[in-house]
Amino acid sequence: MIRGIRGAITVQIDNEEEIISATERLAREVIRENGITAESVSSVFISVTHDLTSGFPAKALRQIDGWTFVPVMCMQEIPVPGSLQKCIRLMFHVNTDVRQEGIKHIYLEGAKVLRPDLFKS
Repeated sequence: MIRGIRGAITVQIDNEEEIISATERLAREVIRENGITAESVSSVFISVTHDLTSGFPAKALRQIDGWTFVPVMCMQEIPVPGSLQKCIRLMFHVNTDVRQEGIKHIYLEGAKVLRPDLFKS
């Protein structure tokens, strides 16, 4: 079965190095927490908010060994007034037998506000 695995992170400034670094950090955390291998991934969608234009976050996945052939697409998030700024979102499409409740969606930095239900004490 193909499952979607979500993640998001915010950055402080619009700069290519920070965008790629944050995306790589998030991707590695999603991969680690969910035991994902590149072979099990159908594709990865990456969206950024309209205020991030200095680099392609997909470059981050190319820095991870074994991820050369995974299809990755970057796009711009819908610019809804009042929405979280400087945010990078990932959606992994993974072939897995893990049930929905076993998937670990990862939200880092300021992006934790997007899913407060995942961070209840």
